[in-house]
Amino acid sequence: MKIRKIYLFSNRKKDQCRTLSEKMYCNAKKSLDTRYRCQVAMNRQGSTFTRKAASKGSKWMFIAASGIGAMKLVSNKIEETHSDVSQTLSAPYDAVINGLNSVAMTARSYSDQGRSYLEKMDEIRNSFRKMDVETAKDVLNAGVEVSTPQPPSQSLKPIEEPEIKKEATAIQKQMQEILESPVLLAEVVPQPLGAHELEEKERLIEELASLQKEKEMKHLEELGRLSQEIEDKELEMREREAAVSEEKERLKEELAEAQNESHRTETDLRKELLKLQESYKRELDRIRGENEQLKFLVKNSNLKTSTVKKSIIDMYADVLDTLSDNDSTYKIQDHLPRIVVVGDQSAGKTSVLEMIVRARIFPRGHGEMMTRSPVQVTLGEGNRHTAQFNGDDRVYDLSCEAELKELRLAVEGRMKKALKPGETVTSEVISLTVKGPGLHRMVLVDLPGIISTETRGMMPKTKEALTEMAAKFMRNPNAIILCVQDGSIDAERSNVTNIVQAHDPKGKRTIFVLTKVDLAEQNMANPTRVKKILEGKLFPMKALGYYAVVTGRGPQDDSVETIRAYEEDFFSRSKLFRSGAMRASQMSTNNLSLAVSDCFWKMVSDSVEQQADNFKAARYNLEAEWRNTFSGIREMDRNDLFEKAKDDILDDIAALHKSTPLEWETLLQENLWEKIHPKVVDDIYLGAAECTTSSNFNTKVDIALKDWTDDKLPQISINVGWQTLFKQLETIMTTKKTDREIGDLFQPLKANVLETVKAQHAWQSTALKRLSVIQKNALEDTAVTNKMQWDNSISFMERILKERIDFANEDLEKCIGPSWTERWTGWRSRSPLESQCVAAKNELQKLLVADETHGKHLENDELTTVRRNLQTQGVDVPYEIICTVWEKLYKVTFLSRALSSAQQCRKAFYHRNIACNAVECNDVVLFWRATRMLETTCNALRLQIMNTEAQRLEQEVKQYLEELSRDEENKKKLITGKRVDLAEELRKVRSIQDKLELFIAELNKDQ
Repeated sequence: MKIRKIYLFSNRKKDQCRTLSEKMYCNAKKSLDTRYRCQVAMNRQGSTFTRKAASKGSKWMFIAASGIGAMKLVSNKIEETHSDVSQTLSAPYDAVINGLNSVAMTARSYSDQGRSYLEKMDEIRNSFRKMDVETAKDVLNAGVEVSTPQPPSQSLKPIEEPEIKKEATAIQKQMQEILESPVLLAEVVPQPLGAHELEEKERLIEELASLQKEKEMKHLEELGRLSQEIEDKELEMREREAAVSEEKERLKEELAEAQNESHRTETDLRKELLKLQESYKRELDRIRGENEQLKFLVKNSNLKTSTVKKSIIDMYADVLDTLSDNDSTYKIQDHLPRIVVVGDQSAGKTSVLEMIVRARIFPRGHGEMMTRSPVQVTLGEGNRHTAQFNGDDRVYDLSCEAELKELRLAVEGRMKKALKPGETVTSEVISLTVKGPGLHRMVLVDLPGIISTETRGMMPKTKEALTEMAAKFMRNPNAIILCVQDGSIDAERSNVTNIVQAHDPKGKRTIFVLTKVDLAEQNMANPTRVKKILEGKLFPMKALGYYAVVTGRGPQDDSVETIRAYEEDFFSRSKLFRSGAMRASQMSTNNLSLAVSDCFWKMVSDSVEQQADNFKAARYNLEAEWRNTFSGIREMDRNDLFEKAKDDILDDIAALHKSTPLEWETLLQENLWEKIHPKVVDDIYLGAAECTTSSNFNTKVDIALKDWTDDKLPQISINVGWQTLFKQLETIMTTKKTDREIGDLFQPLKANVLETVKAQHAWQSTALKRLSVIQKNALEDTAVTNKMQWDNSISFMERILKERIDFANEDLEKCIGPSWTERWTGWRSRSPLESQCVAAKNELQKLLVADETHGKHLENDELTTVRRNLQTQGVDVPYEIICTVWEKLYKVTFLSRALSSAQQCRKAFYHRNIACNAVECNDVVLFWRATRMLETTCNALRLQIMNTEAQRLEQEVKQYLEELSRDEENKKKLITGKRVDLAEELRKVRSIQDKLELFIAELNKDQ
């Protein structure tokens, strides 16, 4: 019976251990599921809380896995013990008793070891609960690798914990040693179990069950809490997504409304712009008219305009503007002081200048090159804050934002206008005067920024052009260099410091400015670099002073007042200032402006008198050279000479009216007949002369004249009138006597004016139609009303025919070669071709003698007969040569017969039937019609020239000369020479010297 109880106890112990192992395995699986779900929540929400839960799940998974391994060993050993008990049922009673006692002792040891292991697990869990978050993270992140099942879609990094592994490994090792210790059933003394022992076993079993239940409850509570938090997070994310979707829809609607409103606003603005342009155009026309009237009144009045006294800075700026107008070849170098602002692109040069000026007067561009030419800004005191371009009457009110915008656009427009084709930057200086209360008097020149790389859109060698432009201004030994460095970038990326050091190695005229100090303080890890920069210890260059400024808040287009307030607030709380990296005298644009102004006026006081002495000496030398070279000639500069040439050219145009009508008509007839006589004689007259009757002759002539008049004759006549007008003007300009002082000085200018107005001037369009009607009426008139007209026509015809006969004979002589006299006197001989032509001519003359009324064309049998006759003479002449010689010979013969017939027609005025020619002297009528057309056409052209075209030409010349007076480059090309250059240099030197002396006098008074 006792053996059976022990057997049943062993079975119950085995079942309890198996149940405990299964429960711990289930807990481990739940912990793994918890870790997986927490890891997914951590990936979705990014929550710190879920990461803690994942770490805790890994910890319990490790503990549970260790417990599972230990309990499996216990269960296996109990199974082995149970098998031993089963085998001893058939053994003797004493042996069975001893075996059961051994089993009981072993089971008790197993129970004690399991209980101690569970207590150790509770201690480890409590130690983790007492740890803070950072310590737990450090412990878990250093953990050991535990092989646990992972979901297919996740790869979770197992969390290892050295202390837990160490203790668990020790427990496993201890349990393994106990389990592997030999148990000899024969040595076990069988002892019966008492009631106390049974109660102790029951208590241990109940305590183990309660601990397991408590642990399961805690796991379930923790898992429920984590699940609830995950659900809350998911709900919060869904709410956020819904809010984001609603905000996106609202923004889309607002964007659509804004686009519609922008379109409507753009349309309204365009309409308003058109209206403004029309009103501005009308106002501009009105102002121009008033300006012309005022000019006329001032020119014709003897009133003296009152002069306004200039300020000292304006007088100095006037001198600089005069010097800046000189090109690089000017002999006297400009060494007057000015402040040259140089720096890398986007370093803040323009912003520094605007802070000194106290107005945003320059075009803005974030990261883009906006300054494309030097801008000279003259600062002075005034009651109102205003700006004005040099030579412009427009005054911009800088307190008005609209006028500030117009000023920026005007500056940008002048820069683009100064650029020549193929240039990205230009050295042409734009001068601007700014006045306002509290402004320090000085002259600054803002230069384009130095670049490191040429980008697309820039012309080649732009980088070298920028460097050379900066070097040109810095080469002035009296120029103050304001070197601007961007404080928000590394000092090693600076390009400008090396250039400045090359031109001022000792730093006697350099002031260093560090911009964007607020960004430098925000981004700089080592504040001592700013201190080294402002102490002159970081850059190799040297300077008179080092200043730190704030000129804006990044890309924001704030007003100057806002930036000054921001700058003052920044320096008041600056860490660099509190740490001693900056001194108070080195901070703010106001201190910089004071220092630059003091340095500028000190440089002016030290150098201006020396510059005045240089110009005085240059003036003396130039005047001596003029006296020795151009003695007795009045000194006239280029502008004076241009005005004199202008008057001279207008006088030449006025001289067109001095020619008499007879002179104009004679000149026009000669030029027009030279153009049309080939058509009249060769085409019309010779073409119709082949007719055998006078009616056919008249019909053919009428048709040819009408076609010619409708097609080309009016335009030919207009072209002749245009050419005659300009030929006469050119003759007047070239043959006019000039005085000794001028000589040929004006000829290039006159030639340029003549060529320009030739290209511009077009004949009045309505004249063509009127002239066509006049010519048709003249050519249709076939009535020769008196004997004088008849005789004049015959004389004209005879003159024309004689000229044509001479031309025809010359053409024939060129064909047959030199005559006998020319061959003997000139030692010339005929070529084989010329010999053939002579032979053909002699043979063809026989044909014309035999038939004086022969027609224009040779028959085939006649051509064959001539060639055979030549062959019998031993000369083989091709048919082409025979035809060519016949054409030239027949023309001479026909014109000779026509000349003889014209002489006979002198008696046929009253009786045409006595004429011996076939056309009954109608050829004389043809020349009468041509003469009549010439007279009427030339009379109309002469009236058109005198009444209309000469006046239009004069207006065009005046307009071109007015444009040329404003074009200094063309004036230099057209009016040039040593005399002009010397007079120009004298005028400039006198002007600069006078202005410098006035400035020095005012400077001494001011000091």
